[in-house]
Amino acid sequence: MEVRTLTGAALDAALDDVARLRIAVFRDWPYLYEGSLEYERDYLQSYHGAGAVVVGAFDGARLVGAATGTPLEDHAEDFAAPFAATGLKLSDVFYCAESVLLPEYRGHGLGHAFFDAREDHARALGRGWSAFCSVIRPADHPACPAGYRPLDAFWTKRGYAPMPGVVARFRWTDVGQDRQTEKPLQFWGRAL
Repeated sequence: MEVRTLTGAALDAALDDVARLRIAVFRDWPYLYEGSLEYERDYLQSYHGAGAVVVGAFDGARLVGAATGTPLEDHAEDFAAPFAATGLKLSDVFYCAESVLLPEYRGHGLGHAFFDAREDHARALGRGWSAFCSVIRPADHPACPAGYRPLDAFWTKRGYAPMPGVVARFRWTDVGQDRQTEKPLQFWGRAL
C-alpha cells in the first residue's frame, strides 16, 4: 500500500478514479449519495487550485482511497455563515473535505495517513485550524445498517471535536430518490 500526494499530471490522471471512489463510498450510509460522474468531474476541478491537496492510497496501480482538502475560504460561499459565530477567520482554517476508502482497505491506518498528509499540508500553508464536516442523520433512519459505528471515536482520538452551532446545509439526491433534499453537516475542528 502506498499513500502519496497527487499533483499536476498525476492528479489529472487520477481524477476520474477519485470521482468513481466518491460515488461508490458516498453511496453507503450515512451519505446515501446518488452521484454522477459528470458532477464529480466538475466538482474535483477545484482541487487544481492553489493550496488544495489530493492524497491517494494505491494498491499497486489501483487507487483504493483518496482524501481532499483546501483552504476554507475556497468554500466561503457555503461555509462563511456557519463559521461566523466561531471567531475564526476563514483564512485560518484548512478544510479536510473528503476521505473515501474502499471498505476492504479500512482498518489499516490509511485514515490516519490521510489526516496526517492534509494536516501537514495545512501547517505548510500557515493554517492554525483544521476542520471537516460529517453528515447528520437520525439514529432511527430506515437506511441505517444494523451495527453501524460512526467515526466519532476515530476523530476524537485525532483531537477533533464537534464545533457547537457550526452546521452547514447541502442538497443532494439520496440513493433511490428522484429529487435533492437538504442535509445538515456538523463541523468538527481542532487547532493545529
